[in-house]
Amino acid sequence: MPSSRSTRALAVALLAVLLGALLPAATAQAASRTVQGGRLDWGIKASFQSYVTGPIANGSWSLTGGAATVGGSQFRFHSATGSYDPDSGAFSSGFSGGVHFTGHKKADGSNELDLTISRPTIRISGGSGMLHADMVSKERGTGKVSNRSQVPLARLSLGGINMKGGSTPIALTNVPATLTAEGASAFAGYYTEGTPLDPVSLSVDTKGTAEPKPSAPDKKKDEGEEKDKAEKKDKEKAGRFEDAAVDWGVRRTFREYVTGSIGQGKWTLADGAQDGGALFRFPQGKGTYDAKKETLDAEFSGSIRFTGAHDLDLKFAAVTVAVAKGEGTLSADVTSEGKTTKNVPIVTFEAEDFTPEDGLAALTEAPAVLTAEGSKAFGSMYKAGTAMDPVSLAVAVDEKAQLPALPDLGSEPTAAAEPTKKAAEKPSAAPAAASSDSGPGAGAWAAIGGGALLLLGAVAAFFVLRRRSAQPAHEAADASAAPDSPQTS
Repeated sequence: MPSSRSTRALAVALLAVLLGALLPAATAQAASRTVQGGRLDWGIKASFQSYVTGPIANGSWSLTGGAATVGGSQFRFHSATGSYDPDSGAFSSGFSGGVHFTGHKKADGSNELDLTISRPTIRISGGSGMLHADMVSKERGTGKVSNRSQVPLARLSLGGINMKGGSTPIALTNVPATLTAEGASAFAGYYTEGTPLDPVSLSVDTKGTAEPKPSAPDKKKDEGEEKDKAEKKDKEKAGRFEDAAVDWGVRRTFREYVTGSIGQGKWTLADGAQDGGALFRFPQGKGTYDAKKETLDAEFSGSIRFTGAHDLDLKFAAVTVAVAKGEGTLSADVTSEGKTTKNVPIVTFEAEDFTPEDGLAALTEAPAVLTAEGSKAFGSMYKAGTAMDPVSLAVAVDEKAQLPALPDLGSEPTAAAEPTKKAAEKPSAAPAAASSDSGPGAGAWAAIGGGALLLLGAVAAFFVLRRRSAQPAHEAADASAAPDSPQTS
């Protein structure tokens, strides 16, 4: 029979072990995380877009810094960087890219309406949120130009959302936004404070501090790398290269048509193709390049398929690029209506200066136009000679050269659960706490929850043992003599 003192000692020891196991999980949850990669989708204000491009302002807008479009009225800002604290819920993330609006053209060629919004930043703390942005605007009437950095442009209505305990990706969807007083001023006076703006959606990846891994020397690996380098040098001398990429967005308005209310479709990347927001990258380029003649013949991996309503089904694969005499041609295998046509020249683009610099032969946003064959590939939706998205090409002619990085769009937002009828009346703005092996989140909370059950069990065991220690000797003896299962009579 254990004594009262030994019973307490046993229970205390058990509690200490359990608490020791729980504390590391709680500590990991509280560790601040780095925001690294992601996107912000925001239309700024749909009615403003319509006004700019309508018959009154008769203007237009253009994308800057790698920004893209989503659907028919949203802009996508990329390459999120910042920080997130799961313990407090504090969040700060900046994004790249911008939009330039112009309209009301004057006789001298200048625009009365001239507004650029770029580098949006989301800051959330203590249940309140704000969208900041760099803004360059021309004041209505006076024409005075102001250039302001990180203006508190829009107040975000988080509706009591708890930002604590998220994992990766962190996603907010359709967060209501209203114009601030500072934003109204920087908006060139087109709207007043409190005006509703388009809702904001974002998805960002978060990463914890990585522990450095000790690296041991690998002689076989080093010998293999030296052999590969030697073979690569031989190929370079022969004009061969094995590291190149071509970036092409097809056509912005075509992408908007596909994902908009008419096309109601999407695009699907495969075989290594990458989404760069405003463009698609076809990587792993291989071929030959002659620096003196500035000629190129290259083939790339990756494919893209557009599907949607009205029997839309168009696929580009096996992309090739040829450059000669200052002009380039991008070709691809085209699949449409179940039929594949090989090596169709889709667009031609300018390639006047294609000499290597620092081991990299590159063209950046070279203007491109649709060929007659390309027009047929699009079902004559666009005529031959139509301006298409520009082409960017990068060829590493030296092993030390690195290809330009793509905009970082991060992971896809975690799918949210179906809202209830009451919740459906309000936009969804809850942070997604998807489980991830890369850091704490739902997994860490699950560990704490499971440990809490063990802790409750230990407390219960303590009181049971304490009660037993207080029982009279004859009661304890009777209990120990009880059968394991009921006896049959």
